[in-house]
Amino acid sequence: MELDVLAGEYAICRLDAAEALPDWLGPRDGSRLCSVTWAGTELSVVCPVEQVPVGADGPDVRVTAGWLALRVRGPLDFSLIGVLASLVEPLREAGVSVLSVSTFETDYLLVPAADRLIALTALREGGHSVAEG
Repeated sequence: MELDVLAGEYAICRLDAAEALPDWLGPRDGSRLCSVTWAGTELSVVCPVEQVPVGADGPDVRVTAGWLALRVRGPLDFSLIGVLASLVEPLREAGVSVLSVSTFETDYLLVPAADRLIALTALREGGHSVAEG
């Protein structure tokens, strides 16, 4: 697989499932990842860390900052099998935590920014091409 490292740092946020989309998500920026997932028990947001206001972390919102985002070059066909497995396995072997986000056209991986070198090395050694912008 070919991956691109997205610029900047990302945050993963958890809000109550009953919450509306936070107004701090702001306008869409086609060069950055922003993912919103509603589930029965939570509303999860992945976005550039600078979009999350200072002090947003609290009893109603949990914020974990310091994530590096990688995009698999797509579009990927739904008939492809094992895409995520081929990406996550080298990271697992390297001891790197990962959050995956899938869209209609491709997949994204978020890894702790502190593990950047370990993660990118593991992916490259796993046979993947990783372009840093």
